[in-house]
Order: sequence, then C-alpha cells, then structure tokens
Amino acid sequence: MLALGSCSASETATTSPADRPTALGAQTTTNSVAGEAQTKNGLTLTPFDDSPRFPSAQMRVNTPIAGSTMASPVSFSYDLTNFQLTKMTGSDHAMQMANSMKGQHIHLIIDNQPYIAKYETKFTQDLTPGPHVVLSFLSRSYHESLKQRGAYDLRTISVGKDTTRSNFDVKAPALFYSRPKDTYAGNDAKKIMLDFYLVNTTLSASGNKVRATINGTEFLLDQWLPYLMEGLPAGQATIKLELVDNGGTLIPGPYNSVTRTITVQP
Repeated sequence: MLALGSCSASETATTSPADRPTALGAQTTTNSVAGEAQTKNGLTLTPFDDSPRFPSAQMRVNTPIAGSTMASPVSFSYDLTNFQLTKMTGSDHAMQMANSMKGQHIHLIIDNQPYIAKYETKFTQDLTPGPHVVLSFLSRSYHESLKQRGAYDLRTISVGKDTTRSNFDVKAPALFYSRPKDTYAGNDAKKIMLDFYLVNTTLSASGNKVRATINGTEFLLDQWLPYLMEGLPAGQATIKLELVDNGGTLIPGPYNSVTRTITVQP
C-alpha cells in the first residue's frame, strides 16, 4: 500500500474562479461537447474533447526500474518532452472546474489508490514493503489526463525485503480511477470532472465500456473522454467505475471495479 502520510495537500489547492482569467492569461479555446449528454435522476454527464492538445508530449520513467526491488523512500525520475510542468493549461475549462494553482503536473497512482500530483520530474515517495503497481501520466492543470500513447507509464516494482512479485499483468485491460477526488465547493461543485485512465483497451458502442454508477444511478460510457458531472446534491457522493464488456460483464482485473466517495459543498 501507499504510505498516505506522504501525500501533501498541494494538488487540491485551486485558483478561485474569479481569479482564473488573470492566472491563466488570454484564453483561446471554447467549450464544446463530444457526444450526447446523459441525464438521469437529475444528474447529467457530458463528454468533452476540446482541451488543448499535446500530441507530441512524451513521458519516460528512468527510475524506479520496472520489476526492480528497492528500499523506501523510492526515487522517481522522469524525462518529459513537449510538456511543461507547472504551466497553466490554456483552456476555458480551467476557469470552470477545479484547477491546480500549481499548473500542469504528473498524476502518480500507486495500486489504484488516490493519485498524488507531482510538479517536478524528480522526487521520492514513501511506499510500504511489498509489490506495487505504479501508473504515471501527464495531466493538464485542471487534472484532465493526456490519453495518447507515450503520455503514460505502467510498471510494477517491489519495496523492501519482501521478495513477493506482483501478479499484476501490465498487458491486460485495466481501468484506473483518477477524478473526482476529495471536496468540491462553491463554483467548483457545479461542474465536476469525471476522468479515468485505461490501459490495453478501448471503449466503443459495440465493445468495452465503463459503467459509472453515481449515487446509485448508472451510466454507460463508450468513449474514453473526460465527462462533466452536473446536478450532484450537497453532501457525500459515491462514484463506482467498472470496466465491462459489451454484454455488461465485469472484465477481470484487480482495479477494474473501484468505488470512491467525494464531498460536495454548496
């Protein structure tokens, strides 16, 4: 398991909606949807696909070496190409949803636990002894992941004297939960982004899908895109994501069904 005590609150700090135009500078994009919105029981999910593109952005993980065993804290080192950490992403979305005041970053997900936002290419991370699954991917300042090949890395490592090897298959279809996370208040609670990461699979109307169950209401998602959630009532919201086949059967995998809880404040 991840040593959660090492996770800082820095990734949850946001610029207020009123301050975002100044923080971001002139905006050059406009909002558009990428498919039909789904509305059920007062909840609306709308896919969008108009964020700034980073088609040549690349990530390479130098350390930890895949399959290696090391002591904690674990040293991480990345090489990034055509992607600048700590830069604000120039998009209207950054003004309309939770946005990190520290800018673009890396999402580090250990064993499908809540991600840690990293704003530097070199850092150390405390991990508990045993095998771990490590997913890293590039993220816009408002936490939307870059989904193209080369913008992510998935590997397994082991920590400490425990010689148990991970039985996670890095070549199998896998779903990782990314957003939403923690607490959303004020204007940030009006439009909350749902985002997840897929490896070794695609989604389509006639193929695999992600089943999102939000406060008991089920939505089937057949596009790997971020979705804006609207209509969540104040209080705790429960979000369950499942990677399923075209018949609705859960695809085997340790992380292909995950449930998280967030807090929505008026």
